[in-house]
Amino acid sequence: MTHFTAPQASALHVLKCGKVRYLISIMKNLLIVLSGPSGVGKGTIVNKLLQGGGYALSVSCTTRPPRVGEEDGKSYFFITKEKFSEMIAQDGFLEYSNHFENFYGTPKAFVEEQLKTHDVILEIEVDGALQVKKAHPEALLIMILPPSANELFARLKGRGSESDEKIAERVKRMEYEISKKLLYDYTVINDDLNTAVEEINNIIKSRKEI
Repeated sequence: MTHFTAPQASALHVLKCGKVRYLISIMKNLLIVLSGPSGVGKGTIVNKLLQGGGYALSVSCTTRPPRVGEEDGKSYFFITKEKFSEMIAQDGFLEYSNHFENFYGTPKAFVEEQLKTHDVILEIEVDGALQVKKAHPEALLIMILPPSANELFARLKGRGSESDEKIAERVKRMEYEISKKLLYDYTVINDDLNTAVEEINNIIKSRKEI
């Protein structure tokens, strides 16, 4: 049997309590995953949630080039495919996927650090969300849906940034994503922005009360 001096025992007690507090701190905060088809308004909803306070946003890594107005470390971590491959080999992602010819992934260390102090929102596509749910069953998955396929097409067309061919690809992808909705904990229809945000806040509040 190992015996500890009084100072050693006291230090060990503090260390154990510190670890317990760390684990409880992470466990009491939620990992919230929001997904939905392109053009459904995920980004706008996330911005509204963040403005309300209490949430941290996970920043994903991607191999695609930045778009106008996007900032490295804020919009995404823009990295090379070589760096992305290195992070896969090092088990550095909670999830990752190949989406429209580019890689996207959620950096594990970044999320774990944010979970110490906040509920963390991940805005990721369906395949990645299901990877997260498999690894972390406690994660809360919410799918954002459009009022209709026609409405989504009109929103994508209204962006004016993509060809009809690219829009058709996204609509086809939507059919796949919606086919996975029963694997999510909740679905929310974004017909009215404020109503959708309120509904998501209520879902999160009710989960935290369990």
